[in-house]
Amino acid sequence: MMSPEAVTHRSEMMKRWCGYMEWLDRLGYATAGFSLLILGMLIFVHAWYVFIVGQFDPKSHVVMLPAGLRLLNDILLVIILLELFRTVVRFLQTEVLVLEPYLAVGVIACTRRVLTASAELSHQEGMTEMQFYQYLMDVGLNVTVIMVLIIAVFMIRKRPELGSPPVAPPSR
Repeated sequence: MMSPEAVTHRSEMMKRWCGYMEWLDRLGYATAGFSLLILGMLIFVHAWYVFIVGQFDPKSHVVMLPAGLRLLNDILLVIILLELFRTVVRFLQTEVLVLEPYLAVGVIACTRRVLTASAELSHQEGMTEMQFYQYLMDVGLNVTVIMVLIIAVFMIRKRPELGSPPVAPPSR
């Protein structure tokens, strides 16, 4: 059997180790957040650079619509990264993970896929019937996922708050 001093020492050691692990956890979230922010900024600048250079380069055969769709695709990716960054910042401030931003990221990602698939379809020559049905299934699945995620967001917003219990009116 351990002496009371040994138990106290062991408890203090565990608290110290848990403190170190919590600090490392927060550091990990902070570095991941900064990485998301920097990556989003770099993708944003690169996407606009490619779009603008492609429009003015005489050797480039970049057409405005496909280039615009690629730019939109990249900007939606940046929005996804920024939403994840914002979620990390919110977690570091409150230490609570919220589900709704992840659902929003899912909606944006599926919308991005629908736009990408549509752009690919509109510029593909000699599409077979099987490729067309695969495109329809891909878009249909993504639209279904978008609808499910929107319903989930609606349900989350309509659920009762888990905060403080309701206050009874004062008795007279």
